[in-house]
Amino acid sequence: MAGRVREELSALAAIFCGPDEWEVLSRSETDGTVFRILTKAEGFMDADIPLELVFHLPVNYPSCLPGIAVSSEHLTRAQCVAVKEKLLQQAEKLLSEPMVHELVLWVQQSLKHILNQPETGSGSGQCTFAASTTVDDGLWITLLHLDHMRAKTKYVKTVEKWASDLRLTGRLMFMGKIILILLQGDRNSIKEYLILQKTSKVDVDSSGKKCKEKMISVLFETKVQTEHKRFLAFEVKEYSSLDELQKEFETAGLKKLFSEFVLGLFTRDENVSHKMNLACWMEEII
Repeated sequence: MAGRVREELSALAAIFCGPDEWEVLSRSETDGTVFRILTKAEGFMDADIPLELVFHLPVNYPSCLPGIAVSSEHLTRAQCVAVKEKLLQQAEKLLSEPMVHELVLWVQQSLKHILNQPETGSGSGQCTFAASTTVDDGLWITLLHLDHMRAKTKYVKTVEKWASDLRLTGRLMFMGKIILILLQGDRNSIKEYLILQKTSKVDVDSSGKKCKEKMISVLFETKVQTEHKRFLAFEVKEYSSLDELQKEFETAGLKKLFSEFVLGLFTRDENVSHKMNLACWMEEII
């Protein structure tokens, strides 16, 4: 991690030192740092609106824009998206300099004005979002693997809503115990999806308590190639056989992706089942 970024994180931790105001969610030498800031900003009727701001600082930050996700129980999803887009516009003016604290101060002072704008939550955000991506223009495709879903109905509805809000297409695929999420769209939207997936209490643990998703892995990510199918919507699909799932990937022009990353999941799952059955058989003999 660069010294300037380390200094910025230390300063932010000192500034946002109140209860639950600051939390580092992940830190990686290859993916950068993801952290959450809880703050308040003046909204309608001069009332304070709680905001949860999640920032992703890539390894080449501040030479590139941070990833930003905005959420609040007091705002609609469209309003949160509008606030995020305005923050990204502001971030463009601060490139090459530590900017997170300035962005937080700016949103605290500007939220009321943003919410009063008639275009807030309208489709005009598409162009604003695209303008904020200088390196990641074009469609990207990402394949995710989930270990399990305990609260399946609620989990599926949440994934569908995130995909819709972020204008992502693709598939949520179930085949036996294997759960895959195939996302296609703007790369920054996919990054924001991943932040939501990892920071939201989307499932329940073994005791039924709401919990965050800790067992998700990114299997593959690439820019969409000419041979790849453009998905028109995000769909939830269940497959009764491996051949059926394979045909889905082949139709989408992702045959190589299936053979390299998906088949191994089934082999591993079968090996685990075989080991468990073998252990039970050994116990019966003993």
